[in-house]
Amino acid sequence: MGWFSWSSSNSNQSSDGGRIAPDRSSRQRCWEARDQFFTCLDNNDIIDSVKGDKEARKKCGKENTEFESNCATAWVKYFKEKRVMEYNRDKTIERIKKEDAATVQDLKSQGWASK
Repeated sequence: MGWFSWSSSNSNQSSDGGRIAPDRSSRQRCWEARDQFFTCLDNNDIIDSVKGDKEARKKCGKENTEFESNCATAWVKYFKEKRVMEYNRDKTIERIKKEDAATVQDLKSQGWASK
C-alpha cells in the first residue's frame, strides 16, 4: 500500500493507514465469540488454550475460529492469557481460604476464642 492509497483493502484501517478502533457492535461480537469459546473450553476441561492449542482447536475448533475472526489478534492473546491468570488466582484464593480455615480450627481447638 502506498502513502496516498485511497482504496483500502483492509476495513480495519483508516485512510491514513492507522487502525480504526472497534465500535460497540464489533466489541460485542468479540465478547460473545470469546464467551462461546470459553464455554466450550470449560465443557472440555481445558484451562490454557495457548499451551493446549492443539487440543483446544481439536475440541473447540469452530468456536476458536469464530473467536479469532471476531477479535483483534492482541485481544485474543490477552483474553486467553487472562483466563489462565484468573484461574490461577481463583485457585490460590481457594487454597488460602482453606489454609486459614484450618488455622482457625487449630487455634480454636487450643482454646483461643475471638471476641
